Amino acid sequence: MNVLQLTTKAEATYVTNQVRALADLGVESDVVEVPNGSGSDGRSPLDYVRFCRVVRDELSADHDLVHANFGLTIPGAIAQRRVPVVTSLVGTDLMGRYGGATKQLTRFCDEVIVVNERMRELLPGDAHVIPYGIDVEMFRPTDRAAAREEVGWPMDRHCVLFPYNTERPVKNYPLAKRVVEAASERLGEKIELRTITGLDYAVIPTYMNAADALLLTSHREGSPSTVKEALACNTPVVSTPVGDVPERISGVEHSATGESVDELAAALCDAVTADGRPNGRDAVRDVSLERMGGRILDVYERAVEGEAPTVDGSIRRASAD
Repeated sequence: MNVLQLTTKAEATYVTNQVRALADLGVESDVVEVPNGSGSDGRSPLDYVRFCRVVRDELSADHDLVHANFGLTIPGAIAQRRVPVVTSLVGTDLMGRYGGATKQLTRFCDEVIVVNERMRELLPGDAHVIPYGIDVEMFRPTDRAAAREEVGWPMDRHCVLFPYNTERPVKNYPLAKRVVEAASERLGEKIELRTITGLDYAVIPTYMNAADALLLTSHREGSPSTVKEALACNTPVVSTPVGDVPERISGVEHSATGESVDELAAALCDAVTADGRPNGRDAVRDVSLERMGGRILDVYERAVEGEAPTVDGSIRRASAD
């Protein structure tokens, strides 16, 4: 099978991991990124309209389907009527500024993939829930002292990892700072909040293993890979109850969600003082890259075997998994 993959960021980890997982199953992917344009944030609505022509030019007779990764790429995918369309929604595209438009655009897609159950409930039709997969061989437990020495963190303090861009409002870094301050006061000793962004992906497992806990304070998420990557390293996770995080950490020792500063601080104190590492790795065995790739390929096959969508949006939609 040959797939034309549409994305807003070709080098995004979730895209490259997906392409790699599918390649292992014999799926060839050609990745096309929405070009940067005239908008203040890099792209304007007009740029996405122009992308429709780019997709038509890139689509060849060898392609079996188009996969629109992110809601705003759907118009480019459905602008052609030759092959079926699969879309994957990541979270912000359905729950953010353009969520209403995204919801309506899914009616013109043969198959829809979302990353958590809540997103499926927001859609007018059925969808497949397929969380992002992670490389469980790359993300695995290693010696914390050795990892901490490698990243240059102090050995005599609790260090909490916030692996996000602190300038992104949705990640809510101010809340993370308040939580760590409250946890330090509760514990009676300083807890250091360590932030990383823009690093080579290959070094992220070392930071995950160096941390006493991962802290996520986002306003909203879909299926954050960082949470699953931390769990695969047996690093505790403390988070707001967003996306599929509550499901992921259910039953994992010293990992918890909370909505208030006090709840999150109490959970963070428990996480950083835990005796030994939790059983997080057991909780992510079902979200390996291999598992994700196989489930996406199943969706592709359903789309190819079904009828192409019509312009009025009356399509065959598979039953949800």
